[in-house]
Amino acid sequence: MTIVMVISIRRTMCPGIGISSVVTMFARKPVWAVLITVIAMFAAVLGGSLPAAFLMSPENPFRQFAGVVGTALAAVLLVWLLRRFVTRQPWSGLRLHWDLTAIPYFALGLAAGMAAVLSSSAASVALGVAQFRTFDTGGLPYVPILLLSIVAALIGQAFPEELLWRGHLYDTLPPRSRLITTSLVFGALHIISNGGQQGIAEHLLYVLQACALGFASGAARERTGSLWAAVGVHTGLHAAIRVLPTEGIQYGVQLVLQAATMTLAAVILLKAGRRAPATNRTTSAKTPAS
Repeated sequence: MTIVMVISIRRTMCPGIGISSVVTMFARKPVWAVLITVIAMFAAVLGGSLPAAFLMSPENPFRQFAGVVGTALAAVLLVWLLRRFVTRQPWSGLRLHWDLTAIPYFALGLAAGMAAVLSSSAASVALGVAQFRTFDTGGLPYVPILLLSIVAALIGQAFPEELLWRGHLYDTLPPRSRLITTSLVFGALHIISNGGQQGIAEHLLYVLQACALGFASGAARERTGSLWAAVGVHTGLHAAIRVLPTEGIQYGVQLVLQAATMTLAAVILLKAGRRAPATNRTTSAKTPAS
């Protein structure tokens, strides 16, 4: 009996085992998982873009693109560190597969995101709450600048944000709450974003629109089982507002319409096709990080 008690005390006092297990346990709890993801997102945006801001002059044409690449790399590094040393989850749980199936999943999400935004823009113009305008290229060739702008949005916003929210956090939260939680918290953070909104009402409607974007991206991930579908939806929003940009006459109404079409796209994604098989969370929790 005495020997058993001594062994038990030694195991409890071992900091390498005890502290690590406690950190992992708390990091997987929903509240802490959300908080960690929020911190990681700000760290990726600020930490990833700072090197280009400090090392490259404002006149350098590659400065902005270097910043978005830095943000994407920082997000990948932070997610790897989190899953390797904190939550101890396998990389495969992100559903970020690098094979040919990524292309049709991304294309599906891209089509859904663009269709939602383009239809809301058309409705806004038809109702007289917005008007079409030309995409400003600063006098440079239209097609290359348009494509470069979309690629920059993919690398600097869609990919790193979806990697954190519909990738890492989505895999960490319980299946019953992850779609709603990731959508609401992702949208709530946009209260500090500057998307042309003015006044508290438009700021809140901007949050609503961001929640709808998160819902559509999450629905794409839920339906296909691929993170690339979520990245596609997010990229589709940025692509649509560049391909067919508008000026808001009544911006609040335009935001409501965009939230409605994004929500509709999410519902269609969830209802159509075959639902992806659920991740075996018990197995994932015990599998060493890769």
